[in-house]
Amino acid sequence: MSHGKEIPYGSWPTPLTAEVVIASATGLGGLAVDGADIVWSESRPEEAGRVQLVRRSASGETTELVPDAFSARTRVHEYGGAAWWTRDRVLWFANWSDQRLYRIGADGAAPVALTPEPQTPAGDRYADGDLRPDGAQLVCIREHHPPDGRGAVDVVNEIVTLDPHHPGTPTPIVTGPDFVAHPRFSPDSKRLCWIEWDHPNMSWDGTRLKVRRLDSGAESVLAGGPEESVLEPAWQADGSLAFISDRSGWWNLYRWDPVEDRIEALVETDADVGLPAWSLSGARYATLPDGRIVYAASRDGHDGLAVRRPDGTSTELPTPFSVIDDVRVAGEDGVVAIAASPIAEAAIVRIRLDGEPPAIETLRPPRDLSRYGVAPGYLSQPEAIDFPTAGGYRAHALFYAPVNPDMAPPADELPPLLVMIHGGPTAQAHPALQLGIQYWTTRGFAVVDVDYRGSNSYGREYRNLLRGAWGVADVEDCLAAARHLAREGRVDPERMCISGGSAGGFTVLAALARADTPFAAGADSYGIADLEVLAQDTHKFESRYLDRLIGPYPEQRERYVERSPIHHLDELRRPLIVLHGREDPVVPLSQSEMIVSALRANGAPVAYIVFDGEQHGFRQAPNIRRALEAELSFYAQVFGFELPAAEHIEPVEIENLIRP
Repeated sequence: MSHGKEIPYGSWPTPLTAEVVIASATGLGGLAVDGADIVWSESRPEEAGRVQLVRRSASGETTELVPDAFSARTRVHEYGGAAWWTRDRVLWFANWSDQRLYRIGADGAAPVALTPEPQTPAGDRYADGDLRPDGAQLVCIREHHPPDGRGAVDVVNEIVTLDPHHPGTPTPIVTGPDFVAHPRFSPDSKRLCWIEWDHPNMSWDGTRLKVRRLDSGAESVLAGGPEESVLEPAWQADGSLAFISDRSGWWNLYRWDPVEDRIEALVETDADVGLPAWSLSGARYATLPDGRIVYAASRDGHDGLAVRRPDGTSTELPTPFSVIDDVRVAGEDGVVAIAASPIAEAAIVRIRLDGEPPAIETLRPPRDLSRYGVAPGYLSQPEAIDFPTAGGYRAHALFYAPVNPDMAPPADELPPLLVMIHGGPTAQAHPALQLGIQYWTTRGFAVVDVDYRGSNSYGREYRNLLRGAWGVADVEDCLAAARHLAREGRVDPERMCISGGSAGGFTVLAALARADTPFAAGADSYGIADLEVLAQDTHKFESRYLDRLIGPYPEQRERYVERSPIHHLDELRRPLIVLHGREDPVVPLSQSEMIVSALRANGAPVAYIVFDGEQHGFRQAPNIRRALEAELSFYAQVFGFELPAAEHIEPVEIENLIRP
């Protein structure tokens, strides 16, 4: 226990202000190796969320590649990813504003548009490209939104080819499936592989791995199906094809031998090498020139790194990291990756396997928090917990105790609890340093980040427990997490609140719309109030997602109505803050408008902020700051604690609130 100044929980002054959370905050995205260079993407809140690409030479010199007027970000599937690729210092990227594909030559000259201006603004979107080994052809995904389309039903996802050097009209070569991903040329340019899937499946439900001979056009399905998710195909130097499949119940690693036309398991483990493909980027394994495969595997919410030798044996590699992605070959004996730990934000690291233990070099470090007065003693470490929940199941979470070396609570006080709910809902809590969590723990909040049934990192069986049960199982598990911590005497049962965005926002609303809710307040960011409306008004990628999570619509309409918070306003009377981006294409603003209007009419306490220029999630620094401070001000008013005067936090207006 700290021996600092005695101040009530929630009111602790902290160096981790909202300004610090966003100061020099950069989201690291894709990572690529181009000869001796490393290239990565940076999402920059202080540049209005623009995505810049950075090249690091072998000498350590860094160069920004994309001119200020451009942003390397695609809208394919709305969640994007794989918006750029590079070879021999030539760069291809999808530009955010018009979604056209551009080329920047090795000389760094101004970007040249390779694809035509679409009839509909940003109507043709490109991603996930690959250059043929001889450099003569480019293949990528195109998502076409026709000018006279009827929304999601008329959007076409296809694989196209185009000239990689000169403007022209792309040629479709794979059409028909609802979705396609990861088109890749074989090393001899004789084959093309890709992943495809159809509604109502998402890519983590079931996909097909296909290969086409480019001389004859003959195609075959190598793996996958309605109940097998295949991800990340990657051609090997010998012409075989590696891929990830969850046919065993876990996303493990396999290889197809084209000579014998057979599939063999490369890595079999009770851990997930694969991750749900919300975005098109990311790589969880890489093959070294000598045949060793370095792979990340997630078990019980934590990533580890391992190496598989050509003889089939695997060894875990000791690293300090708990979250690992974008594993890429770098040289004869190493890989680069984006990695984070419970005490460090994401960094780009090089891991060399020629020593014991492996040598780790940081190529692009995380922020130096000491610049802002945030010493390691302020950081709360995630504690993995599991707890009983409804139906005899056990659910999982990461618990963060309140930590601040300068503060001490009154001896007879327990901390308020903030239950955090990840989006998706097929996603997970990440045990890496997140200042958005430490923002709360340094103020005296306990935080629990819940991996409810349906979360990944626990195998397909756990992931499938949410089928038909969204709005029930996730809610039960969040309630169970809060009650578990209250029973253990770790949090104040009278000051428990719940916060989430997107699918997490729906769970917030559903949890508050229960007569037996233990939560005193909640924060809903771009969440769903009416499932029936969402089933008829969202983007193509998720337009049939609810078939799996709830049931087919309209056949199961009663279930949609029953689970929609908008139909439980008699119970939904706890204070609620609602935050939403005005241009959200995934969860339309109307979802928040309807719940706020209903709560106002009902006389329930509600605060509401709409952010102009934001889509699904907040990417701009002023809006990220305002969202954090507004939620803090909201809880301060609900629970009656003081905020540090030095932060000058603008109070949020709460309608109909009777203050303590």
